[in-house]
Amino acid sequence: MPELPEVEITKRSLSKQILLKKVKSVTIINPKLRYNLTSERLNDLKNKIIIRIKRRSKYILIYFNKKYVLLIHLGMTGRFYFINKYKNKIDTSFYSKKNILQAHDHLKITFNKFDLIYNDIRKFGFIKKINLKDINNTTHLFKLGCEPLTSKFNFIYLKEKIINSKTSIKNLLLNQSVVSGLGNIYVNEVLYLCKINPKRYGYSIKDYEIKNLVKSIKKILKNAIKAGGSTISNYHNSEGKIGSYQSNFKVYGQEGTNCHRSRCGGKIKRIFHSGRSIFFCSSCQT
Repeated sequence: MPELPEVEITKRSLSKQILLKKVKSVTIINPKLRYNLTSERLNDLKNKIIIRIKRRSKYILIYFNKKYVLLIHLGMTGRFYFINKYKNKIDTSFYSKKNILQAHDHLKITFNKFDLIYNDIRKFGFIKKINLKDINNTTHLFKLGCEPLTSKFNFIYLKEKIINSKTSIKNLLLNQSVVSGLGNIYVNEVLYLCKINPKRYGYSIKDYEIKNLVKSIKKILKNAIKAGGSTISNYHNSEGKIGSYQSNFKVYGQEGTNCHRSRCGGKIKRIFHSGRSIFFCSSCQT
């Protein structure tokens, strides 16, 4: 599933192509997603202009000039691609395969010189049209925690969220009401960088470790965005570039390898907890 860096890059890719563009038409190709697409709602977007595109947690929000917002979640395999007037395809996804299978297209938004198409093989993503006045109260957004790249995400904030918790620190960081946008890949990497065992309870995390967590989360996310995100399969963004942060992984997908810390001597292990994989060093993450 795309995490904060990948969704941020997808948002930026979309912004380069469709910001300030007018929608000519909206076509539902296959309505079956997590929530079925309905033409009576989406047709309201015809002749509207896109005035803003932002990311909140793992969601993309596209704002139109007539107080409508498209709320988008990519699910497991959702992606956007463009087809220009020359029928060339430009992919924006991070988890794409070698070919875009048009059988999994769901929505087409037509602009003057190109079409924007949403494609989702597993159909876990969704696209909702919401009135601007209701956007902050929608169930998907109103419980979200602090954005980790903002100044509000700091030692005081994180300590308050975890200090009395008997939940594992890994699950706390994955909880979107605690930190918005983190997923399994980057939480594993953050905890390795901080030398914290993922199964430790929140209340056991010391003040200096909380400070390291805040610093490391910001550092890893910024570096991942700078690297274009993490390409797990064959990703190309809208500029035809692949993400490269996966070359920096220290634990994710590294089970059985030696710890990257030269004086450690431990091995990277993989276990399962709460339905997710945990990657960690058996020696230096205590």
